[in-house]
Amino acid sequence: MARYADRLLADGERVALRGRQHMLATIIEGRIPWALFALSIVLLLLDLQLEPSGVRDLFGWFGLALLVIGLVWLAYVYLNWFSQDYLVTNRRVVKVEGILSKRAADSSLEKINDAVLQQSVLGRMLGYGDLDILTANEQSVDRYRMLSEAQTFKRTMLDEKHKLEQDAFQIPAPPLRAAPPPAPEPALAGAAPAAPAARTMTSEEITGALGDLADLRDRGAINPEEYEAKKQELLGRL
Repeated sequence: MARYADRLLADGERVALRGRQHMLATIIEGRIPWALFALSIVLLLLDLQLEPSGVRDLFGWFGLALLVIGLVWLAYVYLNWFSQDYLVTNRRVVKVEGILSKRAADSSLEKINDAVLQQSVLGRMLGYGDLDILTANEQSVDRYRMLSEAQTFKRTMLDEKHKLEQDAFQIPAPPLRAAPPPAPEPALAGAAPAAPAARTMTSEEITGALGDLADLRDRGAINPEEYEAKKQELLGRL
């Protein structure tokens, strides 16, 4: 069965951490019923030691009454502790308390400016602390007393706040520029028509031209590479 706090979550809201008060808080909160329980045990033990009399009956009945009151009170304290549900989600911090009558309070992450954590020496040893959530004007909007794993709770809350701010103010990168289109063919681009193919030459004309090329090569007017290239071009006109 879903918890009461889970039914308070909005669409797309996820739970990053669950917590409650430290177990030691039940001992402090239940110090009076624990004292009544201890006193009832003492009275019942005295009842067993006394001789049968009116005083013994008084101790016995009084001890039984204190025992019942103490046990019922302790049951209430532990049920109230078990009903606590402190959530850190990706949008807010939710605090749910109460056994039958529920009280739910929440603080939006974007409105939280900071969180003040106070831990005594014993709190650091056992892992609990008092956490005050502050708004932008440095006013406390909620207080968590003897919060179990207080350091983890605060760190998770601030991490989720940072993620929320990144998502809210993130600027999308500009789209990649499309690759330039291929250059059109010269005919489609209106370029000048290709030069007409060279005319066919007779063998006598080619022989004379090759002799002229050889003369130019020998005089250093053209290099051997240019001579060979022009030679192949002339032979291709046959």
